[in-house]
Amino acid sequence: MTSRKPDEPLARNSRLRLVRPRSLATARRAVTTRRTRPAPRPPEGTPPRAELARQARHVLADAVRIARWAAVEGGARTAPRTGPGAVPPQERAAAALDLTPGQVRAGWDRARLAGLVELHGDTARPGWRLHAWDRDDSAVLRGWVALFDAWSLVHPAPEGVAPGAVAEVVEAVPQVLSLLQLSQGPVPVPALLDLLGQRVEELRGERCEVPVPERAPETPAEAGTAGLPALLDWALEGLAAVGALTLDTGADERHATLTPLGNWAVWVKLEQICVAAQSPAGNIEQSAEDMLRGCARLTPGPARDEYRAWLAARTLSSAVAELLAVARGEDALLRGLAFEALRVVGAPAEAEVRATVAEPPLRPYALLWLAEYEGADPDDAQEVLTREEATWLWVDTAAAVADHGESALLVRHLDSAVQGTVPALLDEVRAVGHPRTVQVLVALAAAHPDPALAKAVRRAAFQVHTGGA
Repeated sequence: MTSRKPDEPLARNSRLRLVRPRSLATARRAVTTRRTRPAPRPPEGTPPRAELARQARHVLADAVRIARWAAVEGGARTAPRTGPGAVPPQERAAAALDLTPGQVRAGWDRARLAGLVELHGDTARPGWRLHAWDRDDSAVLRGWVALFDAWSLVHPAPEGVAPGAVAEVVEAVPQVLSLLQLSQGPVPVPALLDLLGQRVEELRGERCEVPVPERAPETPAEAGTAGLPALLDWALEGLAAVGALTLDTGADERHATLTPLGNWAVWVKLEQICVAAQSPAGNIEQSAEDMLRGCARLTPGPARDEYRAWLAARTLSSAVAELLAVARGEDALLRGLAFEALRVVGAPAEAEVRATVAEPPLRPYALLWLAEYEGADPDDAQEVLTREEATWLWVDTAAAVADHGESALLVRHLDSAVQGTVPALLDEVRAVGHPRTVQVLVALAAAHPDPALAKAVRRAAFQVHTGGA
């Protein structure tokens, strides 16, 4: 077994190297080309999806209120306003919603992590999930799962604990959740602590770093498992804060129990499935958005047939305008599918597509469309993109996969990055400023089986979330 020296750059760790990049055209197809298989049935006793969605709406009620307040305000500024008489957004929201400033801060964090709001510079705008919140149970459940994946960002870690110890516990928590899911009832916290200690020891045994004898532990939490009880309490409280479990005090000891939402989410993770919108039987009479959603699970050939039939029932000018309106929305999957439909339109869409080159969120898609229209091979068209544009498109495509694809697809999406290593990818992803960066990184960290890579991605998500370097 090879080991990494303490001063060796992170990028040289072979576990953090990306495989040879695939083309972005291949990455685009990954969103729409999926395995078709019957969806596994949830465990007996799992509430209906409508009831799970009702519970998720309850957990995120304050976050939704704050996000809607921001939408009515015309976009809430994330930086305090200056000048005489200026009132910071948090105070204005607290006064308008009858909440404390602390509740506003917590709800705002949840709204960001659940995809209810998206940041554009110093302004937050409603996310696509907020628009679908009252009518789309799948959007609600996906938003809650995004919050569930980000539980360690919601609840601050105990002070004075080394980041490495915190990261070990975050990596070990899925094992704890699996035990809770298999137990189908309350589990004593001491039993969870025993499992957590075993898993942390296993993680430490799997490390490849060469130990440094001269270096003393940073805190008592790094020496053995002395600090694990406090970290387990932190993890359980964080999971309880997002509605995944409940904590109760029995006659002798505390117990933890998964909520129906938590039980369902762990089952989803274990089965590596996703909840997706059902494809309607026919799409010709649907709006562009509903038509694209209906085609989302079709393979490219049948999807193109649907696009042609939909286009044939409309004037091309109105159809192109409707597709571009969908592309300007918040759902990254629909953005990619809209441009796939525009490829079927061909020459009549050229002028309108060329005009969207000036719109940053659509620019990478428009440049690829134009390159292919002018004769470039789809596998070579990505050469027209700058490094920054390619990175933006990588994050946008990852957002589509995270929202609508399976975990394995998100892991494989790493292959399409133009960067050669994970550290280089994370540096450029942080710099590109995509509004879904945090959610994408959290989802990737939750999905990736490599602990070292997941740890690096999770750290990057935390840094972006907190504004760190």
